[in-house]
Amino acid sequence: MNTPETFDFKFYEWEEKLKDKPFLKQPFGDVWEVYTWGEVGQYARKLATGLKSLGLRENAHIGLVSKNCREWIIADLAIMMAGYISVPFFPNLTSKEINTLLTFGDVDLLIAGKVEDWEEQKQGVPEGIPIIAFPNYSGHSKITEGHQWFDFINQFEPLQTPHVPKLSDVWTIIFTSGTTGNPKGVVLDYLANSRTELITLKSNELQIDFNGNNSFFSYLPLNHIAERVVVEFTAFRFGGTMSFAESMDTFAKNLQDTQPTVFFAVPRIWTKFQMGILSKVPQEKLTKLLKIPVLSWVLKNKFKKTLGLSKARAIVSGAAPLQESLRAWYRKIGILITNGYGMTENCAITTHLEPYMMGKAGSVGIAQPEVELKIDSETSEILMRGPFVMKEYYKQPELTAEVIKDGWLHTGDQGHLDEEGFLFITGRVKDIFKTSKGKYIEPLVLESYFADIIDFEQICVAGLGLPQPILLAVLSEVGLAKPQEEIKAYLKGFLEKVNSQLAGYKKISTIIIVKDTWTVENRLTTPTLKIKRNNVDKMYEGNYSNWHQDEANVIFEG
Repeated sequence: MNTPETFDFKFYEWEEKLKDKPFLKQPFGDVWEVYTWGEVGQYARKLATGLKSLGLRENAHIGLVSKNCREWIIADLAIMMAGYISVPFFPNLTSKEINTLLTFGDVDLLIAGKVEDWEEQKQGVPEGIPIIAFPNYSGHSKITEGHQWFDFINQFEPLQTPHVPKLSDVWTIIFTSGTTGNPKGVVLDYLANSRTELITLKSNELQIDFNGNNSFFSYLPLNHIAERVVVEFTAFRFGGTMSFAESMDTFAKNLQDTQPTVFFAVPRIWTKFQMGILSKVPQEKLTKLLKIPVLSWVLKNKFKKTLGLSKARAIVSGAAPLQESLRAWYRKIGILITNGYGMTENCAITTHLEPYMMGKAGSVGIAQPEVELKIDSETSEILMRGPFVMKEYYKQPELTAEVIKDGWLHTGDQGHLDEEGFLFITGRVKDIFKTSKGKYIEPLVLESYFADIIDFEQICVAGLGLPQPILLAVLSEVGLAKPQEEIKAYLKGFLEKVNSQLAGYKKISTIIIVKDTWTVENRLTTPTLKIKRNNVDKMYEGNYSNWHQDEANVIFEG
């Protein structure tokens, strides 16, 4: 029985109410296999009984490493039902990385599933840790170690009385993706989880239908806090269906098949969608076509359906800065994006910028319900307070004390608030670097000048120790289709124009078009596609001085 001090888990209500209705939809080629709410509940309850049979310690830490799939959701449910703490990981961890996190995170049992290189990964699993393996997915590793999913689950009766956690109990430990250093274990309690429900109940940014008529598409890593709150727990609380992507190759088709009512993406996805459209309809032609009323209407509907957004009531961007110019471009083709700002340390809850909030170019919006914001007068760091803030960094009390002071979370982001309470982010405290002239450079500010160049897909201002900053760039599909000399001529003129607006020490000396795309695989982006600046520096810093000294101000790497 729930009291005000315990976690009221709405899943149980929908499990009964929508017992025979579709919940989890898993694609296998052109076939979608569907689990109902009732079936998901039964699988999770059986697994919960199984977990409790293993003699684990109280509040045991259960690791979970897998790409998004139906079993991930069932496993997460079972961990909560059994009264344990989930410790989910990115599915692409190396053996060294997973060994570090399993050991540091005091993981008692590992649930492993849809991963691509288990043979390498398993080398990092400490001997003696029990394993439960998901069924094998085509194109992914077959895990033969440990308990096999259905063999294990089917031994047990469904758990009739699930654990009811207190709001002060630990819900999950999420290790950050490490954009600014080693991953940290963010400890979140059920209070933080519970209060995220109020965002929907008070402002309904996701345009949820409270009768359960909702459709979600899950493809961003489920161990990432934004996907977990925006997709997984919103579905648990308010009902509907959750569909998955089979692979990145089938992502577009799976999304088209789903046509979700809520779609959440990171800025890199929006850039790739834009490049896909512009590679077929160049910007100049698109601008002309959108001025013709009937044709504009047809085009906008076609774009929405092709992208999989024809039924979307809420289209959300988060996890990294979304350039206002990109948001405005989508507005012109009829796709209205709500921008959100948050971090793992506060359950992804800080501010939101609704599509109708115009005239605030560059803002990430206003504080969400129950959030307080202020700016540190000395460092311009954004400080945040609210019930969504983490309990601590796991086993790092000194670091916790540095980040949480007097109840205020020090976000690590810099910015300012305007007179109406709109927040503007100007950079990361740790991203700022000093040139050899002793001047500080804020990369995010300089990168904003180049955000509208459709020839670029990824950019990064760098140059620690150089006299002037430089800009590294990865070409988009549009850029790759153009001759190098055409790109050089355009960028030379563009760079002169940008530099004419900048103070001397901020002027970009050189634009370098690098050969390789920055990806998760080469460790230059996080799994949510944020650029790891430290790793970019490590890869290219040997060339920085030569590039800066080159007479040409636009260079193609090697």
